[in-house]
Order: sequence, then C-alpha cells, then structure tokens
Amino acid sequence: MTAEKINQKMPYAVIRPLQSLDLLSQREMTSLATTDQEIHKLFRRCALAVLNTGDDTDDASELFSRYEDFEIRVVPEYRGLKLEIENAPSQAFVDGRMITGIRAHLFAALRDIVYIHHKLVQQLRFDLESREGISDAVFRILRNADAVKSDGKPRLVVCWGGHSISRAEYDFTKQVGYELGLRDFDIATGCGPGAMKGPMKGAAIGHAKQLNTERRYIGISEPGIITAESPNPIVNELVIMPDIEKRLEAFVRLAHGIVVFPGGVGTAEEILYLLCLKMHPANADIPLPVIMAAPESSASYFHQLDEFLCSTLGDQVREHYEIVVGDPAGVARKLKRAIKGVRKRRIEQQESFSFNWGLQVDDELQQPFHVTHETMAKLDLSSDQQPHELAAALRRAFSGLVAGNVKDFGIRAIAERGPFLLQGEQALMNRMGALLEQFVADGRMKIDPADYVPCFELQVKR
Repeated sequence: MTAEKINQKMPYAVIRPLQSLDLLSQREMTSLATTDQEIHKLFRRCALAVLNTGDDTDDASELFSRYEDFEIRVVPEYRGLKLEIENAPSQAFVDGRMITGIRAHLFAALRDIVYIHHKLVQQLRFDLESREGISDAVFRILRNADAVKSDGKPRLVVCWGGHSISRAEYDFTKQVGYELGLRDFDIATGCGPGAMKGPMKGAAIGHAKQLNTERRYIGISEPGIITAESPNPIVNELVIMPDIEKRLEAFVRLAHGIVVFPGGVGTAEEILYLLCLKMHPANADIPLPVIMAAPESSASYFHQLDEFLCSTLGDQVREHYEIVVGDPAGVARKLKRAIKGVRKRRIEQQESFSFNWGLQVDDELQQPFHVTHETMAKLDLSSDQQPHELAAALRRAFSGLVAGNVKDFGIRAIAERGPFLLQGEQALMNRMGALLEQFVADGRMKIDPADYVPCFELQVKR
C-alpha cells in the first residue's frame, strides 16, 4: 500500500453493526458515548488499530500521532447503536463504504471491551485473585466472543511467530498453513501481519480445496498489542483479551497443537511461556504438542534459540518441543499424529475438546506484569531457581522488551527515561545478550530496522 493511500483520511462515516448489538444495555452504551471515560479511550485506541488494517507500521506512538484528529462516537439508539467516525484511515473504506471484514472486527472490539469493562471493572464479576478465578475469566471472555465451541473437534492449531520476518519466512508460514488447511485444521494466531497472517492465508487455500465451509481463523490480541499489530483481513473471529497474560492463557487453553515460526522478542516470550507451562511438574502428563518450524534459509534461528534454552533451562527442555526445518508437510503430518494423542487423552479424562481446563497456570504467568523501569530491574534472572520459575522470569523480561519496542506506553517510557535495565548472572546475561544482538542484526525487532535503537541494557548483577 502506498504512503499516499495510507495518509488519506475518511472525513466522516456512520457505521452500524452487521448483526444486532441490542443486547447492550443503555448504561453500557452510555459509558462508551461519554468521551472522558476510560472505556471510551480504550475503544478509540483499539478502533483506530482495526481501521488501520493494511498499514505496515508497528509503532503505536507514530500511529496515534498521525491520526490524532481521529474520533469515534457511540450513539445509543433504542434499537441498538451506531458509530460516528471522523478522520479514519481511508484504507478501511471502498467507494465510501467500510470493508465488511473491518466492520466486523470493529464491532468485535466493541463487544469485548464493553463485556470486560462491565463485568470486570464495574460489576466485579470476575475473581482475579485466584488461579481458578482467572482461568474462569479467560473462559467467559472467550465464550462471550463465541470462540469456545461446545461441539468442536480437536483441530485448532495455534501459530506463533514474528510480525517482522523475511519474505522466505513468510512464504514458509503460508506453506505450513496450506498443509494444515488441507488436513482441515483451523488456525489461531495473534491476528497481526507476518507469521500471524501467513498461516491463515495458506490455510484458506487448503480449506477451499477441501470445500471446507466451517473454517475458523481466530485472532487473539490485547489493547497494548493491537495498536502496533492491526488485525489481518483473513481473521474471521477477533477476540481482544484484557492483557498479555490472559491472551497467552487463551491461546494455550484453546490450542490442540502449537507451531512456532521465527520471530523476535515477542516470539521468545511466547516460547518461554509455553516452556514454563510444560516444564511445570503439574502439567507433566498433559499433551500439548509444540513444533518450531523454519525454512532452510532460517535454520540457524531455532538452533540459536535451542542453544539459549538448553544453556539456561537445561537439556531436558528439548523434551517439550521438536524443531522441523524446511518441511511444511512434515509439520502438518506430525501435528496430525500428535493431536490424535490429545484427543485420546481428553476422551479418557472426560475433558472438553474446546477448552483445556487441565493445564495448571501459576500466578507468575497469570498476574499481569506491569512493565516499568523499576519492575524490569527487579526481575530475578538467576539460575538459583527451578527451570520453570526461571522461564517465567525470562518471559517477563521479554514481555518488557516487546513493550519497549512496539507498545505506546513502553515507547514513551524509553523516550523519557532511556532503555530498560536487565540484571542477572554473568553467564545468563552473556547468553541473553548474544541472542538479542542476533535479533537486532537480523532485523527482528521492528518492521523497519534501519533506525532501531535497543530499548534494553544488560548488566551483570553484583
């Protein structure tokens, strides 16, 4: 898309939902109609991200600056509501009409933000103090979005990977998606570009060849990420979770298998989250197949990551994933066999196919990590703890680096106070430094790496 097209704006538009939203109460609609309320500000940020679909920027601050005159108003009506929009990105429209898929994403964002705000903030209906309560909240948000299907088969593959990847890597994700689609697997991703879009695009062709009309392309995001990674147009089920921790839990609760493609610090965060779960003694007997997949040209990516994981968490970490290089069909075949084991286990334990209640997700993975210079500096990055506990600490460190790279609040914090400081043992800092330097050298931190300035500084803790 040309810069001229991206910078154009739609001066005014009125949009109504594709399906009725008359289940919203007058109070819920009024809260969105009041522009000084926090819920309206949150919806405005997410709405701008949705309307910006097609723009390759991953800089949330730049997006807000470019569209500082953007406004969206919720107008309550007795039969439902309408949205009045000013100065929206023009690429969301064709001949003056909003693209239908973007329109659906816009009202999905409205649905989730209203539900979470009124159940969580106003009515205090969610218990966010206990492990069981948080998992229940994740389930209820997904159920409200109709992402949990009671009659679903075990065929949902979660695909993770970077938004800033090479053309060869992107094409590989499409090939894997195609092979998964031919085998009737549904796809869930973080809903953005790159490795989040490729598998869906490939699967769409595979599904079409199999005349699969019940295909699902689930995109799961959260407010801090969606502004830097707008939903790709293939997503037909968009869900916005309250924070990154509930987003990650939603993925693993829904997944029957996981494929990880090359990426940057966000992908490393996701891998560490997975390993913290899989290495936890309580989850030892729960099957959740994980395949790390890359094209031949990027074989070194997972070899470097594998070396980092083994040197920090121990060689036993390799029991929890498999690396496949240059074989898209092989990835799909391995997952198909492994997911048969998942199905068998769920039947034996009389567990749901649609939501993996059996996984134990501990506090360090559930409680939101509020990224600040102080919290980053206090992270315990030492080997004097259980492997799954170190994986959880490293996950938070990489989550902070994601914030410093692409999230609006993180970018502003770095601009005001300089890079985040991470402190730990010398051996661990050396390994982490080598991995991050390679990410920078390979352009995996930002879509445009030319002017990238690291948002982190590593220091040996004395």
